[in-house]
Amino acid sequence: MTITQLVTHSGGFHADELLSSVVLTRLFPNAKLLRTRDRGLITPAADKIIYDVGGSYDAEAQIFDHHQRPGPLREDDQPFSSFGLIWSHYGRAYLAAMDVPAEDIEAIHLKFDTKFVLPIDLLDNGAMEPSVAGPLSILTLPALLGSLKPVFDDTSPTADDDAFFEALPIARSFVEAQIKNLAAKARAQSIVLDAIAKAGSSPILELPMGMPYRSALDLAEADHILFVVNPRGDDWMLGGIKLSNDTFEQRADLPAAWAGLTDAALEEASGVKGAKFCHNARFIAVADTRDAILQMAEIAVSLVETEPTGLS
Repeated sequence: MTITQLVTHSGGFHADELLSSVVLTRLFPNAKLLRTRDRGLITPAADKIIYDVGGSYDAEAQIFDHHQRPGPLREDDQPFSSFGLIWSHYGRAYLAAMDVPAEDIEAIHLKFDTKFVLPIDLLDNGAMEPSVAGPLSILTLPALLGSLKPVFDDTSPTADDDAFFEALPIARSFVEAQIKNLAAKARAQSIVLDAIAKAGSSPILELPMGMPYRSALDLAEADHILFVVNPRGDDWMLGGIKLSNDTFEQRADLPAAWAGLTDAALEEASGVKGAKFCHNARFIAVADTRDAILQMAEIAVSLVETEPTGLS
């Protein structure tokens, strides 16, 4: 039967049912989204999906609540919120609706669940404290979405619903951007793996354009690669490789003598005609031709080889 109603609770909203609504409204764009606590409307039916309300988790009845005792748990005993439940059951169909290639759906479903959905589940259930984000806690996605709630003295009888529906496209933009980025990384991986194979034992990886490359380096165990070069508009870019996504430390830095220099000063310091820019933090440099950027990369490698710390 066609889904005609998407039912969640009225009143104040949280990230879990808002993000669940992002998934469900894409899959069922003609269904009416109802925010209610009317028991009659929360009663399961074949044409309804009920989430974050209703007092039970019953996928066959299309009801996905997590507030009951005991609440639903993942295989590793971590708690689900409504978002985790909806993603578990409808996430693959959502990815297909987002035109993710069939061969990438399972991997992206798992990665999005791990990186994006699980933190929402943990925060919503109080299994993780917002304080783990330290001074950035106010900038987490749940906090930002929560800031879109109406202020306490907004006396409009529709204030909560109005705020929810205004927040929905904002939440959608975050989800869709994450999915598009994960899909792009999947597309990039084969390109980067081919480039790694072509580079062989060289510490310089040349790519045809700027693209995500870290996961392919890890997959290929290409620890010998120190720098990446690729075209960027009319110029060419030379970049270092971070040790991980959690640090700014690199496998090797660009030469200290280049730091913060541009144009003629950088040409003189590097000895490379066409050198245009080196960031003061020594993680990126720019030149006007491929030959020039490869010369800069080779110089950087030679200095790393003479000073193993990568400092020059």
